[in-house]
Amino acid sequence: MTSTNSKSARVTVVGIIAITTVVVVSNILVRYPINDWLTWGALSFPVAFLVTDLVNRHFGPQKARHIAYAGFACAVVLSYFLSTPRIALASGTAFIVGQLADIFIFHRLRQLRWWKAPLISSGIASAVDTALFFSIAFAGTGLPWITWGIGDFGVKVAVAVTMLLPFYAMMGRNSATTIRA
Repeated sequence: MTSTNSKSARVTVVGIIAITTVVVVSNILVRYPINDWLTWGALSFPVAFLVTDLVNRHFGPQKARHIAYAGFACAVVLSYFLSTPRIALASGTAFIVGQLADIFIFHRLRQLRWWKAPLISSGIASAVDTALFFSIAFAGTGLPWITWGIGDFGVKVAVAVTMLLPFYAMMGRNSATTIRA
């Protein structure tokens, strides 16, 4: 195996583990409200967009989609047993639609200034993910799912902005040619 293939395989495994972990932990934490506007899951889930954006930047949309699909499958199965079946279904649906939207938009914007692709793609994908997840997971339950969704989206946007620094740091020198101030 060449060093490029070895690095690609390592990135795939680490990416799948990262996505699976973030989604499963978020699916457990979403069941614990902080208040009528937030659940603990809102604080962990946005990291999933950082993972796919970094993979997309370095290895392209095909590798990012591969990691999203594999992480999705693992996370849904684990979430079914570690959270609830309804949250697993909601999460799986919202995650795959949101991640594929993020990957598509990021790839289309990748030639813009370094911060625009991750910020815009994460923002739009977060809106899609949030609307799908909270409506499927909590509609009709009597829980304050609309305000949780609004709070969750606000946190996702704030985290997307905050994640720009780690994104920039993890892009590495190989991506310096695509970075424009």
